[in-house]
Amino acid sequence: MAAAATSCGPRRPDPTAAAQPSSPTAAPGTPGAPATGGPTADGHTGATSERSRPGNPDWEITDPGPDDAIAGFADRVSVLPGESFGLHVSTPAAAFAVSAYRMGWYEGARARLVWRREHVPGAEQPAPHVDQATRTVLTGWQRTLTVDTAGWPEGAYLLRLDAEDGSGRRYVPLTVRSASTAGRTVIMSAPATWQAYNEWGGYSLYNGPTGTLATRSLKVVFDRPYDYDHGAGLFLVYEAPLVALAERLGLPLAYTTGIDVAREPGLLTGASAVLSLGHDEYWSPEQRANVTAARDAGTNLAILGANCCFRRVRFEPTELGPDRTVVCYKDAWGQDPGHQAGAPATTDFRAGPGADPESSMLGVVYDGYPVDAPYVVTSPEHWAFEGTGVAAGASFPHLVGVEYDRVHTGFPTPRPIEVIAHSPVVCDGRRSHSDTAYYTVPSGAGVFATGTMRWVEALEALGPGGGRADHGIDSHAGDVVRQVTENVLRAFASGPASRTRPARDNLAAVYGTA
Repeated sequence: MAAAATSCGPRRPDPTAAAQPSSPTAAPGTPGAPATGGPTADGHTGATSERSRPGNPDWEITDPGPDDAIAGFADRVSVLPGESFGLHVSTPAAAFAVSAYRMGWYEGARARLVWRREHVPGAEQPAPHVDQATRTVLTGWQRTLTVDTAGWPEGAYLLRLDAEDGSGRRYVPLTVRSASTAGRTVIMSAPATWQAYNEWGGYSLYNGPTGTLATRSLKVVFDRPYDYDHGAGLFLVYEAPLVALAERLGLPLAYTTGIDVAREPGLLTGASAVLSLGHDEYWSPEQRANVTAARDAGTNLAILGANCCFRRVRFEPTELGPDRTVVCYKDAWGQDPGHQAGAPATTDFRAGPGADPESSMLGVVYDGYPVDAPYVVTSPEHWAFEGTGVAAGASFPHLVGVEYDRVHTGFPTPRPIEVIAHSPVVCDGRRSHSDTAYYTVPSGAGVFATGTMRWVEALEALGPGGGRADHGIDSHAGDVVRQVTENVLRAFASGPASRTRPARDNLAAVYGTA
């Protein structure tokens, strides 16, 4: 079954065909003005709400320039407010500027300038080299600048690098994470997945110089820039739209990454909900165990994408710090020295040795790629569809794709579970379904899974044929996705969802399964 589930063809990321943030409209704030007051997990600084501050709509890169104009990376995936990190930058320009933008809603501007440094001396760093044993791209770049985050509010950030000769611009992503998540909805960023797909230097966990698995990396590191979306990785496509919506709703939020959740077993203690965003494929066993433990203590879980928690990885250090290497040997797991020394096999969670299908946590399983299909509502009376006006059979073209999940009782499936959208798909000639599902557990937690990777992208669908979202998704689908997401986020922020919204199992009606 596991083989069949992924037999629809090799997967390739296509961020260039995905959504970008909506056109900003808010007036800019004061350039370079630092945050004031002490940052807190719900986005407040002193008596003034961070979210009510004026934004800076000029954050977007529209003309990145040539690839070699400027590039960089941070030597920390995340920091606590007030911690420092290093920027490693390569540019032939004599100087460059760094601007730190906190991403959010900001009345449509989508970002606020929190910090800026100009006239940073530039220098070209050495060309990358490749470790022959694991085909890992290594830069060896020296630190260019140390950045102090004192006064920076928690949140998702894009640092923008601008060569001062005008030759190029690039992003560097960073999370200023929350020390506590109690009573908050946790936005859990997925940098391990961004890095798995990152082809900067010619290698990723999917491809090498030949474009085939035979020459792919077995390990990838965070010590290199991202190639997608001008250095932003997969953040702008699969995460930024949800960040904007959650901040616009005014929910108490906390920010973290999957790497931090793996490292800190108690980080999710008391959290209202955990959000896994559009593409969150690569998890360590520790991350999965800690999210599952949170669910079993009453924390709700929303999977706002597909293909979540599919690959089992291990984190290792680099010379720049801990947890900066993502190890995933996949089918070559037997060659992994870490596994030979006793670590779990870095392959699919559902595959042996140590098979542990993701469905026991998600309720759904990954079923294939690629698809492009309508999203079909089957339970319009479900609370998630309140305010949408949808009827049974309502169909929204192109919303299911490019990867999808379904409920499959051939794998461990929590019960009771409800399928509320059951969308027919054809994947490389194989007929199946994409399912939006909701289940509840004895702790009171609810778990909601969209079943499509295009969910977060569709938050941007504002016009005919897609507007800002791609794939032909129109504003009607966008309206439904925005309302359903708001319903889920508000319900999950209120505490264990099954206390007021218990799942009502309907698999017998949907699949003929008792």
